[in-house]
Amino acid sequence: QVQLVEAGGGLVQAGGSLRLSCAASGRTFSSYAMGWFRQAPGKEREFVADISSSGISTYYADVVKGRFTISRDNAKNTVYLQMNSLKPEDTAVYYCAARPRFTLSSMNNYSCWGQGTQVTVSS
Repeated sequence: QVQLVEAGGGLVQAGGSLRLSCAASGRTFSSYAMGWFRQAPGKEREFVADISSSGISTYYADVVKGRFTISRDNAKNTVYLQMNSLKPEDTAVYYCAARPRFTLSSMNNYSCWGQGTQVTVSS
């Protein structure tokens, strides 16, 4: 298990941008695929994006395709989520999570989770 700490959340106007980061501790970061999830008040946690351990492969939820970009820098033990063209419905607590490489990007396979960072998009 790795320790994950999210940062970069805040309040932005609709149409604006934010860049979230997730810093990981531990020597095995490069052996984990990483994902971003979000949870709005009164709603279930939902998948946002995933990136393979190498950073070569990415996968996005349909609702964020074309607006969000996930990336990672294994040398810095950090994964990022660049969020552009933000909408009020993007308002949620955003979590990063880790899963072992070569596993499916199902929520059940993410074994380590960060504490979350709040993103609020005003209209």
